Amino acid sequence: MTAVVLILATGCSLGYVMAAGQLRRRGDRWPHRRDAAFCLGGAVLIASLTAPWDGWPPFTGHMAAHLGTGMIAPLLFVLGRPVTLALRALPVGPRRRLLSCVRSRPAALLVWPPLAALVHIAGLWAVYRTPLLAAGHHRPWLHTLISVHLLASGVLFAFAVLALDPLRHRAGYALRGGALLAASAAHGILAKSLYATGPPGTSYAAADLHLASYVMYYGGDVVGIALAVLLGHQWYAAGGRALVRARRTLDAATETPGRPWGRQAPRPPHPHTP
Repeated sequence: MTAVVLILATGCSLGYVMAAGQLRRRGDRWPHRRDAAFCLGGAVLIASLTAPWDGWPPFTGHMAAHLGTGMIAPLLFVLGRPVTLALRALPVGPRRRLLSCVRSRPAALLVWPPLAALVHIAGLWAVYRTPLLAAGHHRPWLHTLISVHLLASGVLFAFAVLALDPLRHRAGYALRGGALLAASAAHGILAKSLYATGPPGTSYAAADLHLASYVMYYGGDVVGIALAVLLGHQWYAAGGRALVRARRTLDAATETPGRPWGRQAPRPPHPHTP
């Protein structure tokens, strides 16, 4: 199943590049940085699943792969805005179906920031605080399923927090920021708990647990800070656009016909006025 995930990741990256090239050939603007972000996300995902982690301490290697699969790659995928690209590159029929799906009520509920954060964090706690991880060591299909869940929940969370692609209803910055803060806190608590006690059913060495918890804690902080910076940039840009719109509205309301600067010229004095 890992090979299937790798094939899908490679195919999605190639499809993204082809769709972006199609837009540019017909004269549409599509920043190259989005191509770079999406393809880098695919590279991080492939490296996380295929890197020779056997040379690392076992739990630390697993945690490094988890960080790439569940946090770094999802953020890069979302920065590529794949839904927006698909809506601009697909023919009319598939485009309408995709748009109706993205703006449906179930999709709006799924990307509601508190729910997306809950799905993401609850999955992590289920993996590391139940015997699920130990069972995955003996069942390759379960291990692959855990990786797929980490990737999907990470994409969902980053998609909900950044809200870069079209949505039925874009949540406010306070709600998205609060969901990010709560998820980051829960992630940090989980990492600290792993410093003291490993996942049930496992017998990792204390040094391995400590190093893996550092990777999880500080790696999660880096990704969380990146999300916070991007969200803050969105808020700042939206505030600037709102000020420009308010100024234009005020200028239009006070503008006098024939006077483009919004000020009415004073009337000349009456000729009979002394």
